[in-house]
Amino acid sequence: MQLLFVDLALILLLARGLGALAVRIGQPPVVGEILAGILLGPTLFNGTIADALFPPAVRQPLAAMANVGVALFMFIVGLEIEHQTIRGRARSTALGALGSTVIPFGLGLALAAYALQSHSPAHQHTTFLIFVGLSVSVTAFPVLARILADRGLTMTTLGGIALATAAVVDVVAWIGLAAVQAAVGGNGGQWRVALIVAFATAMMVVVRPLLRRYLAPDDMGAPLTTRSLAVVLAGAMVSAAATEAIGIHPIFGAFLFGLAMPRKGTTMLRADVQDRVGQISGLLLPIYFVIAGLQVDLSRLHVAELTQFGAILLVAVAGKFGGTYLGARLGRLPRRPATALATLMNTRGLTELIILGIGLQIGLLDGSLYSLMVAMAVVTTVMTGPLLALIYRKPVVVPAVDRAKRTELAGHGASPA
Repeated sequence: MQLLFVDLALILLLARGLGALAVRIGQPPVVGEILAGILLGPTLFNGTIADALFPPAVRQPLAAMANVGVALFMFIVGLEIEHQTIRGRARSTALGALGSTVIPFGLGLALAAYALQSHSPAHQHTTFLIFVGLSVSVTAFPVLARILADRGLTMTTLGGIALATAAVVDVVAWIGLAAVQAAVGGNGGQWRVALIVAFATAMMVVVRPLLRRYLAPDDMGAPLTTRSLAVVLAGAMVSAAATEAIGIHPIFGAFLFGLAMPRKGTTMLRADVQDRVGQISGLLLPIYFVIAGLQVDLSRLHVAELTQFGAILLVAVAGKFGGTYLGARLGRLPRRPATALATLMNTRGLTELIILGIGLQIGLLDGSLYSLMVAMAVVTTVMTGPLLALIYRKPVVVPAVDRAKRTELAGHGASPA
């Protein structure tokens, strides 16, 4: 028990320290926190530090806290997705999301076929192909949102399109991952898919009206009280437990509960929930990074695996960048904003780690491929900020306008990005 408390203190201090250092060099704090997890893992000193600090008896309670933290994080992700961000941007969002998903997924299938030569998954090869395709198609919505906020781009047209596109891509990725996990579960996979669809429908049709009646009875929104916070947290946890009972990872339940939270009349309340729940998940997420880092061993990579890493990185970057740029241009977005959007959609961060962790847990990834994919997630997240600063150094901030005004601006050749 003493070692558990010492480990918690060490994790928090190291994650916060490296997170602050990452911010100072222009990176999102998640980059430093992920590196903290890798540094505490077996990559350094042949795992001596990891074995001494994190024996099996300590890893189990840490893993439990990490699961709670990542579930709360996914609840916040669902809560942050604003439905109205897509309104007025349907064409740009749809084509950008399509390009950002389909092309990386297709290249990911080819990458998976190449990886099968040296990595044999414990389950069907088809499921492995689909999983790798999904894992290179994901975008870290929370990290992207924070990059936009740090650079003052949230209220620009580009920021709105980026948030809407990332939201659509992430929802599609989570749905696909739920289907993959249901298929890996063996017999009854089709029933798991049917149950998760029924559960998601119930969340939107039944749970959302109940939450709206409780949280915004007069369309003005009730203040966040301790009781309201307890109801919201309990709902997220019960939803997570429900999806786990179905046979799907509990993060899906927490994510769905966040999506089901009412939007109208609850702006201030949701901001308070994000702040307070975000503080809890912010304390627990570094534990998840360490648990993930304990599975990453970069010290034993051979030349052949470094070649594989180059292929993974090439597919991840080229697929995301090229697909998003093509979709954005077809959506009539000018070249510079389209390039900036393609750069933003390439960031992966914690979302990728969560997906990779599920793949490792259900036997679709082995240790070496998991390590290579985690390294890809770190590199693609690190490169986003500097590339965006280079490509979109002087953005044009345009306030929100109605459709008629936007058409008028387009007719005069103005770029609302």
